[in-house]
Amino acid sequence: MRTVFGSWKYIFKNIWFLLPFAVVPAVFMSLSLDYQCVRSVWSDFFAGDPRAEFLELFHAWSFIRVDSWLGLVYSILAVISVIFFMALLLAFVEKHMRLGKRTLSGIGAQFVNNLPSVVFAVLVYLAIYEAWAVVLSAVMFAVSEISATATVYAADVIFIVIFAFVLIYLSTILYLWLPCRQMTGFRFFEAFLYSYRLMVGVRGKVLVSFAISLTALFVLLCGCAFLPAAVFYIVGVAAFALLFLNFCVRMEAVYFETDKLDREDLLRHKWEV
Repeated sequence: MRTVFGSWKYIFKNIWFLLPFAVVPAVFMSLSLDYQCVRSVWSDFFAGDPRAEFLELFHAWSFIRVDSWLGLVYSILAVISVIFFMALLLAFVEKHMRLGKRTLSGIGAQFVNNLPSVVFAVLVYLAIYEAWAVVLSAVMFAVSEISATATVYAADVIFIVIFAFVLIYLSTILYLWLPCRQMTGFRFFEAFLYSYRLMVGVRGKVLVSFAISLTALFVLLCGCAFLPAAVFYIVGVAAFALLFLNFCVRMEAVYFETDKLDREDLLRHKWEV
C-alpha cells in the first residue's frame, strides 16, 4: 500500500512546500478543458442521450482547446508551465528525499539538468493522451450509430474502462525514466531499459494508484460539469494541483523504493524546517 498511497502521505506532510510548484500548472490545465463540450456531452449522457458528434466528444476529452484563440493560449501555457514546474518540483523532491533538506538552494543546477528530459517526457505523454482521445472519441462516435440506446450506454462504459486501462498502462512505461535520468545520468536508452526493469515489480501497484487518481478526477469533473463554469474551473484547479503533485512525488518515491535507495526525508534532521 506504500506504493499506492505513500505519495499522498508525503504530499500532505509537506503541502506548503509543494503547493507553490503546482498552482500555475493547475490553473492552466483546468482552463485547457472545454467546459461547454464537457457539459454538453455528459449532461446529455446522463439525461438519456449518449450520442454526440466526433468533434464534440474529442473536445470534451482533449487538453488542446481550439474553440477560441484564448483557449489555445491556455493550452500552450499549460504545457509550458507543466514542463517548467515539473522540472523544478522533481529537483526539489529529489533533494529532499536524498538529503533530507527542504530548501531551494542548489536546485537550480538540477532544474537545468532535468529540463531537456522533462520536455521530452511531457511532450510524449501529451502526444499519447491526445492520440488516445482521438481514438476513444472515434470509437464512441461509431458506437453512437447503434440504434439501441441501452447498447450504446453499455458499449460506451466498456470502451471507456478499456481505454482508461490502456492509457494508464502506457503511462507506466516511461514513468520511472525521468527520475532514473535525474539520479543516474544514464543515456536515454540505458535509462529507459533500467527504469523499465524497475517498474516490472511494482507495475500493478502503480496501475492501481493511477486508476484511483483518474477515476476520482473523472467523477469530480463530470459532476462539476453540471455546475456553473466558475465552479467547474475552480474545482479543476484544486484537483489538478493535487494530481500534478501526486504524479511527480509518486514518480520519485517509487524510484527510491524500487532502486532500494535510502530516503533521508523519512528521518528527522536538525536542519529541516
